[in-house]
Amino acid sequence: MLTRRIAITAVTVLATLSVPVISHAEDDPKGGGGIECGLYDCEVEVDVPGQGGGQASGSGGTDGTGGSGSSNGGDPTDKMVCVYKLADPQPPAGSLDWQGHEPGDGAVYEQTCGWGGLDGDTIVRMVWLAEAPQQETVDPAVLAQRAVDSMTLLGPDIASPRATGRYTVGVPVWMWVNQGPTTYGPNTASASAGGVTVTATAKVSKIVWQMGDGSTVACAGPGTPYKGSSGMVESPTCGHRYSTTSANASGDRYIVTATSTWTIDWQGGGQSGQLEEIRQSDVQVSVGELQVVR
Repeated sequence: MLTRRIAITAVTVLATLSVPVISHAEDDPKGGGGIECGLYDCEVEVDVPGQGGGQASGSGGTDGTGGSGSSNGGDPTDKMVCVYKLADPQPPAGSLDWQGHEPGDGAVYEQTCGWGGLDGDTIVRMVWLAEAPQQETVDPAVLAQRAVDSMTLLGPDIASPRATGRYTVGVPVWMWVNQGPTTYGPNTASASAGGVTVTATAKVSKIVWQMGDGSTVACAGPGTPYKGSSGMVESPTCGHRYSTTSANASGDRYIVTATSTWTIDWQGGGQSGQLEEIRQSDVQVSVGELQVVR
């Protein structure tokens, strides 16, 4: 049965005590733990719902397996992860931590468990185990994906072409994007579980532009912002020339879609690797013909 330790003050109750006192709540129908008090505080062991001795899934507890329960048997970062530390010194003979056993018959460990890892709320208790436990292991690649999922990676923040602009057939269009942590990178995040920490860094490696007229332009970088002094020249990094107007397109506008490829490098747990994520954004642009004034 897993229990949560909750510290409460006990100044009034224990103000006259000079030695630690241990009392137990075995008759309490809501918990089989106890209250461990020092001079100024108490630690109350409270049952965690669904984690009793008759667990529906998983293994562990007081049977010496040292395993961990799971709610769905899927993502290992979504299950109860436990680590063990040998109690040093071991409790004296007769301590309830021995659970009816004698010193030398197995050993007592401090067990720390948490859902999805040990970087959030945890449950701590003393357990007797017949044999040294096998520590929970987590696939670093799974943690890498968990780190990526926490980044909130978005599609390109399109700066040009603009929805408010009007572009001209035959005139170069310069395409570029604003660069931010969630829209271009770099973006770094970490995830931990079972004593393993993985750090991932994501950055856009390329952007593919579908221009709405059937043309596709692949750009290796964010593009180059246009300056008035550049005149009518092509963009040096990412550009396009329309050969037809958007008059026949829906709403008299081309839908320009920018699709970014995020490349994520990760390392941790003695391993490293690379992941890829795809995101996209779009903008509607109007393209007309050059008007000649006579």
